[in-house]
Amino acid sequence: MSATTTSTSTTISEQHQHSMRPSFPGLVRGELLKISRQWSTWIMAILLFGIICLPYLLQWTVPGIKDALLHQSSHFFYSRIEANLAILRVFGGFFLIILTASVIGLEYQLGTIRIILARGVGRLQLLAAKLSAIVLVALVLLGAGLLLNAILISLLVSLVTGNLNVIQSLSASFWADMRVFVLSIMLSMGVTILMATAMSVIGRSLTIGLSAALIWFPADNIGTIFMTLAYRLTNNNFWLNITAYFLGPNINVLSKNLLMGDVNDVGPGPLVQVNSTHILLVILVYALIFLVTAVILTWRKDVKE
Repeated sequence: MSATTTSTSTTISEQHQHSMRPSFPGLVRGELLKISRQWSTWIMAILLFGIICLPYLLQWTVPGIKDALLHQSSHFFYSRIEANLAILRVFGGFFLIILTASVIGLEYQLGTIRIILARGVGRLQLLAAKLSAIVLVALVLLGAGLLLNAILISLLVSLVTGNLNVIQSLSASFWADMRVFVLSIMLSMGVTILMATAMSVIGRSLTIGLSAALIWFPADNIGTIFMTLAYRLTNNNFWLNITAYFLGPNINVLSKNLLMGDVNDVGPGPLVQVNSTHILLVILVYALIFLVTAVILTWRKDVKE
């Protein structure tokens, strides 16, 4: 009787384990664990933070930096912080593209996605978990990048002027503008993640997804040159107007439009005048297209081939 009871309990336990499904928080933790154990993640992070530090080392050698800090502090901080945060946006974008392609595309390339799905994980649940993990990493990356910039600019000011009075004297409008600038970086990061996700799901391979995602923004920006040439050959405004719907150029001028011209363009912008509402709508439309594409292909397309 004891043997029968033990056998029955074992069978029930096995059935219970078989019916269990991985929880969403558990999936997110698993993705974060995989990200943290990839050497490429840490190598890219070190390179990114090294690139962030480089401009501050160069600024140390700029002639007249003390006079600029003491007598033109507002202009100095707008120009320097704008350039340094632009580095965070651009190179942070490359970091997120490579990370996203690795997290999503590598599962397809190695075939491990079939094993995960066979354990009861839903396709969209897995995609959502991966995106959640990437977004969390992006927020940590942004926070660490901003903190590093704050430490470096404070160190620079302290070494040059002997105190931090210049920073303390900055107006409230300056800090409000910096918050808007950070918001523009977050929007850029968000649409970059969705773009890399869509490319990875379409390509179903780390190699294809990463290549397509890395090419997107350079092709977007270089496209404005070809549109200029087309306009000069045809004298047709269509070629100029179409650049108003390129994603990369719109992101490049987002912060300038949000701040009403207080900062410079970061990269080529559209060849026609655009306003902040237009730019935000373009980014939103692209983000929705990328998201819908990734969701539909993940949901509908088989992963057994």
